[in-house]
Amino acid sequence: MTQTLFTPTTLGKLQLKNRIVMAPMTRSRATGNVPGELMEKYYAMRADAGLIITEGTSPSANGLGYARIPGMFSDEQVQGWKKVNDAVHAKGGKMFIQLMHTGRVSHPANMQDGTNIVAPSALALAGDMWTDSDGMQPYPAPTEMTEEDIATAIAEYAQACKNAIAAGFDGVELHAANGYLIDQFLNTATNQRTDQWGGSVENRIRFAVAVAKASAVAIGAERIGMRISPYGAFNGTAADAKMDALYLRLVEELNAIGLAYIHVVDHSSMGAPEVSPELKQKIRANFKGKYILSGGYDAARANADLDAQKGDLVAFGRPFISNPDLVSKLQNGAELTPPDMATFYTPGEKGYTDY
Repeated sequence: MTQTLFTPTTLGKLQLKNRIVMAPMTRSRATGNVPGELMEKYYAMRADAGLIITEGTSPSANGLGYARIPGMFSDEQVQGWKKVNDAVHAKGGKMFIQLMHTGRVSHPANMQDGTNIVAPSALALAGDMWTDSDGMQPYPAPTEMTEEDIATAIAEYAQACKNAIAAGFDGVELHAANGYLIDQFLNTATNQRTDQWGGSVENRIRFAVAVAKASAVAIGAERIGMRISPYGAFNGTAADAKMDALYLRLVEELNAIGLAYIHVVDHSSMGAPEVSPELKQKIRANFKGKYILSGGYDAARANADLDAQKGDLVAFGRPFISNPDLVSKLQNGAELTPPDMATFYTPGEKGYTDY
């Protein structure tokens, strides 16, 4: 079996020691929405990955939808993340922060005073979400964003990118997947606007492109990637007839900006609809930057897909939760420790730094 997965590669101006990416995973350990010592330890333990992409981190107080997720908009958050980066870099790791504005996937009990739940359209997500103060609560209807709200959100992403570099990050992943704010603009199930931000493919990609452009102006396009989830069904998103055309048009725009990578979510291994192989091939063929594969990979499949030129790097998610030494285990064919799902989002070190 080839060992391409363990060979060095470049990403923008970065040298990566292998092609293994630690996927972004919400872990809900940021007490007060600020990274602490526990997070420092957790990420440093996994610095053998070629690239770590952090858990979703909000660029705005309005985007802190879940309990105990970190932000990147206050000095305290910048300082907290700086310690995490220092710990990872001391072990030779590289780290991108994933910027995730939750949009309508939110509840006031998880947010700070004076904030608003905003989204492209005033459509509530079906179901309930966890709050530390009141347990499970139904999702409220968000406020439909005005032109001013949209301009503010774009500016918040750009500022969060600057904050990320100040905090020592090597780059930024823009989360445009899984039904969060950028994806809410892309998807017809969540975007029912009739102005320049909704309706046609050009209008629905406008917010994603504007965020990418503003972020590139802030810190340089070679430090930015974007995560997308075509055909995803998470958080009330749904496929439509123009989905392939939308993502191919988005890729054209991202090429023009010069983004470092595109990270394609495929959760079919966990029961979600499959991303059509044709669309993956077209994105791969048309996108000029690096392509990060994801979705239930093991070493054998990762090496096979890298050798078949289906992508340049491979993201591993859940195996990294319970195997901080995942890189050496994959290389040596060692048995993986299964993760404890009950502790994925709970506070404290159990199921986090004790594997």
